Amino acid sequence: MNHPHPDSSTSSPSFRQLLQAGHNLVLPGIFNGIGARLARRTGYEAIFIGGFPLVGTRYGVPDIGLKGLGDMRPAVAEILAACDLPALVDMDDGYGDAKSAVHTLQSYERLGVSAVMVEDQLWPKRCGHLDGKRVVPMEDMVRKVRAMSRSRLNSETFIIARTDAREVHGLDDALRRAEAYLEAGADGLFIEAPHTEEELRIIGKAFDVPQLANPLEGGRTPILPPQAYHEMGFRILPYGLHLLMRTVKVMEEALRDLRSQRFAMSYEDTAVSFEDYQDIVGLADWLKLEDG
Repeated sequence: MNHPHPDSSTSSPSFRQLLQAGHNLVLPGIFNGIGARLARRTGYEAIFIGGFPLVGTRYGVPDIGLKGLGDMRPAVAEILAACDLPALVDMDDGYGDAKSAVHTLQSYERLGVSAVMVEDQLWPKRCGHLDGKRVVPMEDMVRKVRAMSRSRLNSETFIIARTDAREVHGLDDALRRAEAYLEAGADGLFIEAPHTEEELRIIGKAFDVPQLANPLEGGRTPILPPQAYHEMGFRILPYGLHLLMRTVKVMEEALRDLRSQRFAMSYEDTAVSFEDYQDIVGLADWLKLEDG
């Protein structure tokens, strides 16, 4: 049984519809159901479900290709069940060739995923801001993007093609690949890990489609205010680690407090109240069901 949504009386627009309406999207990186409900509660229009936080929080492993679709799909399903906001989901390279990518796309579409991002890394992949990446031949990714664009179950599904070639072969190759992926049917583009603001400006001006920039804390790309990215031409900003890094720090500090027996003194100042938590998870909605 799905959890009642915080605002089940309305239906959220799709990812594509938000972009068509002119919205610039700041997407919190969500990795569990409580985060999804909080994103809705705090006024976000859409969310990002990235592999880096998902495999770390759910399985305690790094984002280096250790988990595939069978591991990721149930985690995505749990998040979508807790929140009706449109979600952009990182589908890595689709976990294989073109047919595997189509299978992954359609599996997520059946869950209600509104947008996906597929990359041209050679498996096993790794976080886009780590060293040691490799990319597949451009033609392999073109076939994959073309197959996905022709085989989506829902015409509203928004497909973002990502290239990691900037780090491997340089910016010119990344731009060539992005153009080819766009011609193959991608709806949006993501050139991962530009190193400077000048590179960001070049990329932002190069294509007249929604583009994604990745302001990853501790990563290669310069960290700028959202409006600065938007002015350069980037309409989609996933903050994939913003919630993750803060959550992990709070969890570690709370565990240290418990071991030191200080928690009784600091609890009220550092934690959500019992009543607020029940409100966040929708207790009242469930209790209404008991009353008929």
